[in-house]
Amino acid sequence: MSAISDSFALVHAWLFETIVQPALFAVGAMQFVEEAFLGTELALWGALQVLVMLLVLRPLEAFIAAEPRVDARAVRTDVIYTLLARLGILQIFFFFLLLPLESELDAALHSVGIMRPTLETVVPFLGENPLLAFLAYLIAFDLFGYWIHRLQHRFDWWWALHALHHSQRQLTFWSDSRNHILDDLIVTLATALVVRLIGVPPGQFIALAAFAVLIENLSHANTRLWFGAVGERLMVSPRFHRWHHAIGEGHEGPHRGVNFGVLFPCWDMLFGTADFRAGTPETGIRDQLAGADYGRGWWAQQYLGFVRLWRSLAS
Repeated sequence: MSAISDSFALVHAWLFETIVQPALFAVGAMQFVEEAFLGTELALWGALQVLVMLLVLRPLEAFIAAEPRVDARAVRTDVIYTLLARLGILQIFFFFLLLPLESELDAALHSVGIMRPTLETVVPFLGENPLLAFLAYLIAFDLFGYWIHRLQHRFDWWWALHALHHSQRQLTFWSDSRNHILDDLIVTLATALVVRLIGVPPGQFIALAAFAVLIENLSHANTRLWFGAVGERLMVSPRFHRWHHAIGEGHEGPHRGVNFGVLFPCWDMLFGTADFRAGTPETGIRDQLAGADYGRGWWAQQYLGFVRLWRSLAS
């Protein structure tokens, strides 16, 4: 592990010193050097994640597919979403939008004498146990993810954006990143706020995000894979999450959906939204069967998302 970590650090340093830092100097943005160093690390992690997806998840879909691929274009569009999300392009965009807001938050807290607590200051022994600290942050991170996912389905205006994610009729491991840019921005802003409030260290956050993303890619994969009667209740599986995308489930029923958990099904079990049925239901949104158009390419999907949002707010 040490050799892998050292190799990663060398590649990270080379990319930053050879490409990123000279670019910052060229545009007069050296004040962002620390943030850019972290951003380079995130982009490198993203590239590794894409490699793992191709080496592990693509064969998994090929050998135990839930359904045959019949719409290659729809899958190619999701590849674009994944590359934008994983290789740091959207992160850079969001960073320059969120930086002023984060600065205002820090200034406001400082002005009233509030020191942001961390889990490690509230529970001191976590500071001496990095693995336990990681697990504690992971649980808190996932609980937050569950509830923000519930809200994406609960509010009609937010569902107007989030529906894009559910409109994929050809679910694959690429589909996790299929989101409207405004939906991503809202979630990123909320996550940044929570991360700063509980004081997740940058290194821990990168590890949390990398782990969560790979599990989410797996849960969206076009595969019949499940984890058994016990394992299904410990980690979100492709079969468990497929019901979240099933036609008739995404924005319907008393909870406006089922199986909202990002990593752990325990939150669905605790709050009454779990559905452990077997089977491979068709995915998508019911109104697509009546001809509703959610767009084919990236630009059309983004535009139609704004149209749905406008209509939701105007109604």
